Amino acid sequence: MILPARVLRTIRMHGLVAPGGRVLVALSGGADSVTLLHVLRELETPGGFHVAGVAHYNHKLRAGAADLDEQFCRELADKSGIPFEAGRGDVRAMARAARRSVEDAARTARYRFLEEAADRLRADVIAVGHSLDDQAETFLLRLMRGAGPRGLAGIRPRAGRVVRPLLDVRRAEIRAYAAEHRLAFRDDATNDDRNVPRNRVRHGLMPYLEREFSPGIVEVLAREAAIAREDEDRLQREAIDLAASIVLTSNSVDNPRIEVDVVALRSLHPALASRVAREALSRLARGRFIGAEHIARFLELAAGTGDASVSMPGQEVARHGDRIVLKRPRGPAFANFFQVPLSIPGEVTLSAQGWAVSAAWNGPPGSADAGMVQPRSPLSVPVQAAALPLAVRSRRRGDRFRPAGLGGHAKKLQDFLVDRKVARELRDALPLVVDRDDRIVWVVGEAVGEDFRVTEPAQAVIFLKARRLGGVG
Repeated sequence: MILPARVLRTIRMHGLVAPGGRVLVALSGGADSVTLLHVLRELETPGGFHVAGVAHYNHKLRAGAADLDEQFCRELADKSGIPFEAGRGDVRAMARAARRSVEDAARTARYRFLEEAADRLRADVIAVGHSLDDQAETFLLRLMRGAGPRGLAGIRPRAGRVVRPLLDVRRAEIRAYAAEHRLAFRDDATNDDRNVPRNRVRHGLMPYLEREFSPGIVEVLAREAAIAREDEDRLQREAIDLAASIVLTSNSVDNPRIEVDVVALRSLHPALASRVAREALSRLARGRFIGAEHIARFLELAAGTGDASVSMPGQEVARHGDRIVLKRPRGPAFANFFQVPLSIPGEVTLSAQGWAVSAAWNGPPGSADAGMVQPRSPLSVPVQAAALPLAVRSRRRGDRFRPAGLGGHAKKLQDFLVDRKVARELRDALPLVVDRDDRIVWVVGEAVGEDFRVTEPAQAVIFLKARRLGGVG
């Protein structure tokens, strides 16, 4: 089967692009992304989708070479006759400021830019060029780091808005296709840097395993990742369903806390009990890492074999009879910070805060967007009122908000939350939807801003919706 046909099979098998969907291609300039762009252009008609544009992020890591990559991508887009989006950032400075690795900071900055570019081009999905070899390398890296089934699931064909049409194709096949079609591309010298763990796996360990153990080791490891992913998805779905009755969230103003039914938890298979425990701990963790050791201590508490109370990331956990009670230590206001882009359409899952916030387009009657499936009980915001892209963030000092329908001037968000009797312990986890100018569009679950009310029935709108992730409330 020729490569485009295999890619189309992957797209259809995993539902990566809906009929009529708009695709933004992430273009680094390398062989994988250049081939991805070429194949998707070939598949536009048989696939029933449209390539809305390409996007390139310049990490400023390789001096002049990075600028040449950007120029190459711009020229390729111009030659292809499709829109081009470019972004830049000093990733080394970002990594130092956030005390993270350069690779992690680069990934975060790149995907944030891609989400914003997709919003500007009204793209439904963002296509990236990960291959079968990338999948195998990721499986090995996570295996050596001691990852459980969630980590060994590897790279997903679809993660939110990001899709990976080349995930079933070997890297050598991609290079062969590029050579056959005389596709020019750029080579990134940092891919040969053996100080990077992935490169040591790619250039050292994988060739050794192929040579000494199995020529088909890439396919074997990728298949193991797929099996782990299927098992993890099934167990996680069941755990989330179970958590709705086992993990109870109280939104009491005076004593907000989470309670876990010990008897019900202990009746579960260990594979499910550990996942329900992770769900419970994640709700108050404020984004902190919940690892296997934390889950083991939680389950020891449930079994009565551990201490009566333990300190966990972002919370204190204690057993009281047939209940385990999780409470967040009282700390300084604004201690929890989060900000993530909100794609349209798309959904942001805030596991630590216990919320999921989604957005969808809908245009005026007769427009191309009219008649799309509308989320149940959505909040409508006029497209013209909000400066895109949108984001979801936590509150900050100095935030001001003018609730719709109350008139008057904007008031301090702090005062608004007090008036609405939102508990002090819950305020840092309450999501705010903001626009590009950082204006508060919606205090999730409380009120929409006065400037973002729908005033005319024919206005094109954005549908916003929020849901709690299990529990009560």
